[in-house]
Amino acid sequence: MTSSTIRMTRAVLTVIGIAILLWGLGASSFRNLEGALLGSVCVPLAIGLSLLILGSSAGRPWWKAACWLTLMLTGQAATLQWIDAGPSVHYQHYKSPAAIIAEHWATAAFFLLQTLLVAAGIWRWRLSLKEWLRDNPPAWKFAAAAAVVYGTGAAASRDVSFFAVELVIAAAVQTVHLATIALAAAALPEETSSKIAAFLDRFLGASGDEPEPGGLDRFAWVAAISVTLLTAGLSIGVYERHPHVADEVSYLYQARYFAEGRIASAPPPVSEAFSVDLMTYEKDRWFSPFPPGWPMVLAVGVLVGAPWIVNPVLGGAGILLAYLLLRELLSRRAARLGVLLLCASPWQLFMAMSFMSHTLTLVCGLLAALGVARSRRNGGIAWPFVAGIAVGEISLIRPLDGAIMGAALGLWSIGLGGKRLRIPAITAFAIGVAGVGAVALPYNDALTGSPSLAPVMDYFNRYYGKGVNDLGFGPNRGVGWALDPYPGHTPVESLINANLNAYSVNVELFGWPMGSLLLVACVCFFAKRRQIDYLMLAVIALTAAALSLFWFSGGPDFGARYWYLMLFPCVALTVRGACGIDRILGRHGPRATAASLCMCAGALFIYVPWRAVDKYHHYLNMRPGIREMAAKGMFGKSLVLIRGRRHPDYASAAIYNSLDMRSDDTVYAWDKSPEARQQARQAFPDRQVWIVDGPSITRSGYRVVAGPLEPASAILDRQLPPGESR
Repeated sequence: MTSSTIRMTRAVLTVIGIAILLWGLGASSFRNLEGALLGSVCVPLAIGLSLLILGSSAGRPWWKAACWLTLMLTGQAATLQWIDAGPSVHYQHYKSPAAIIAEHWATAAFFLLQTLLVAAGIWRWRLSLKEWLRDNPPAWKFAAAAAVVYGTGAAASRDVSFFAVELVIAAAVQTVHLATIALAAAALPEETSSKIAAFLDRFLGASGDEPEPGGLDRFAWVAAISVTLLTAGLSIGVYERHPHVADEVSYLYQARYFAEGRIASAPPPVSEAFSVDLMTYEKDRWFSPFPPGWPMVLAVGVLVGAPWIVNPVLGGAGILLAYLLLRELLSRRAARLGVLLLCASPWQLFMAMSFMSHTLTLVCGLLAALGVARSRRNGGIAWPFVAGIAVGEISLIRPLDGAIMGAALGLWSIGLGGKRLRIPAITAFAIGVAGVGAVALPYNDALTGSPSLAPVMDYFNRYYGKGVNDLGFGPNRGVGWALDPYPGHTPVESLINANLNAYSVNVELFGWPMGSLLLVACVCFFAKRRQIDYLMLAVIALTAAALSLFWFSGGPDFGARYWYLMLFPCVALTVRGACGIDRILGRHGPRATAASLCMCAGALFIYVPWRAVDKYHHYLNMRPGIREMAAKGMFGKSLVLIRGRRHPDYASAAIYNSLDMRSDDTVYAWDKSPEARQQARQAFPDRQVWIVDGPSITRSGYRVVAGPLEPASAILDRQLPPGESR
C-alpha cells in the first residue's frame, strides 16, 4: 500500500469509527421507552472502538495483532448480548442455545465467524503449539487450571441439565476469546514487542522480582484520582446518587441519625405506614441493626450534604493503599501493574459507586496489611498499632470480615509466612484491635441490652426466628429468600454458595471474556510459587472457609460482595501470573502484560458500560423520581401516600423522609392498606394529601394519580396492588 492509501485508510476507518460511536450513543435502537441506554449499546461501542484501533494501526507492523484484538473486543460485545442479567435480583445466566439463535442470530453468526477465524489461526501455529506443549508441564496441570476457569464459567442452577448446557456455552465463549487474545499477542512482531517492552519499562518500571518499598508517586495519585472521578461519575450518571439495595437504605438512615449525634431515631408515628426493611421498630426508638463502623464514616458525607461521594473517595484511597502494599510485597513494576488492574476492575468500580460498606472494609484491610508489612520491615510499633486500629474498625463494619483479617494478620505477625514481629509490635497490634473493636460492646448494650448480642442478630431473631442468622449448619438457618438454594444450611449448600461466589469473581473481577481467574489459575498450577503467592492464597482460602459457615452467598449485588476481601489477593496473583508468563517468554517481550492491559481497556470500554446500563441503572427498580418531584416544589408540607410494594416503591421515597416528621418537610408514607392509610392521615391531620403510584405499578417512574387533596377529602379508598415484598 502506498503512503497516501494508508493515510486515506486510516482517515476513513477513524471517521467511520467515530460515527458509529456517536450513532450508538444517540440511536433510539439502543434506548428503552424512557430514553435510557440499553445493554446492547456495547455492540456499536465495540465496533466503533475496533475501527479506531484498526485506523491507527493501518499500514503498521502490528496490523495483524490489531485485527485479532478488535475481533476479541467485538466478539465480547456480541456474546454479552446472550446473557440474561438485567436490574432484577438474580444471578446472570446465558440464554438457551435456541433462544440465542432465535433472538441474537446476528451476534451468534459473528461468534461463529470468530470461531472459524480463530481455528484457522491456531492451525497455522499447530506445530509450534505442539512443540511447546511437549516441553511444558504435564497435562494434569492444564486440566486443573481449566477446571478453575471453566468450572466457574456459569452460576449453579436448580435445573442441572440447564447448568450443564450453560457450562458448555461459557466454556466455548471463554476458549474462543482466550485463543483470540493469544493470537493477537503472538502476531506482534519482535520489533513491535521490543518497543512495547521499552514503553512498559518507562511507564511501569524495570522488571524485577524483589519488593521495592517506597512512598506514593505521581503514578499512584493519578490512578487514585482517576478512580475517584470515574466512580463518582458512575454514582451520578448510573446510580443517580440514590440507594438501590435495602442495606443501603438502612445505612443511610443510620448515618443520618449518627450525624445528629444519636444512636437511634425517634420512631415514626405509624409503624405500618412507615415500614422499611432492615430497621428495628420499638415503642420509643427506631434504628438500623447494622454495626456502626460504616455509618459513622458515611455520616461525614451526610454532614457535607453528599453521602454519595464517600465511597468514590474511599475507592481512590484504596488505590493509594494498594500501591503502597504492593510495593512492600512485589517490585515497583508489579505494583503499578496491580494498580492498573485494580483501577479497571468492574468489581471495585461498581462497589465504590454504591452506598455499601465493602469499600471501607477493603480500605481498612489494606491499611492493616500495610501496617504489618512495614513493621516486619522496620520493626516499629506505630504501624502495627495502626494496623490493629484498622482491623478493629473492620470488626465494627463487618464483624466476620474483621475476624478473618484479624486471624490472617495475626498469623502473619507471629511469623507464619515470614519474619515474626517483635513482641512490642504484636502487643501494639492487639491493643489497636481490642481498643477499637470494644466499641461494639457498649453499642450493643445500648441497643439490645446485652454487650454480646449484636443488633443485627437481635433483628433476625426478632423478625425471622431465633438462630436463623447464626453461623454453622442447621435446619433453621436462613429466612427463605429466593436466592437461598435450600431451607436450612448444609455442607452441600455451602458448596453451591461457593460456586455462586466463585462464578461472580470470575466474571466481575476484571470483566475479561475468557474469565478473570485465568492468570490466578496459572499461578496456582504453573508458576514456581513464592511466599507472596501462599499468603494471597491463604487469605482467599480463609475467606471462603469462613463464609462457607454462613447460610447466604451474599447474592448478585455488586459481584461476590461477601468475598470482597479476596479482591486484593486476586489482583496480586494476577500480576504474578502475567509477570511469570513474560519471564517464560523471555526475549519475546512482555506479551502477557500487554495482553492483560488490552483486556482491561476492553473491559472499561465494553464490559463496564454494558454492566452499568444493563444492571445498575434503576437496579431493583429503585428510582429517585420522588426526590426529583420534590426538588421541583411539587409537594411542600404534605402527606404523600406511595402505592405499591415496600421495596422498591416505598423504600425509594422513604429515604427522603426527615428524621423529624414534625418538621415542615414532606412526609412520605406507604399506602400499604386502608388501615395504614387512615392511621397516617390521622397522624398528620392538617396536611394536604397526594397519592402516587410507584414504579412496580407504573412499570416506569413515579406517577401522581391524585392531589393535592384537602385532608378531609383524602378518604378515597384506593385498592393496594397485590404483591407486597421485602
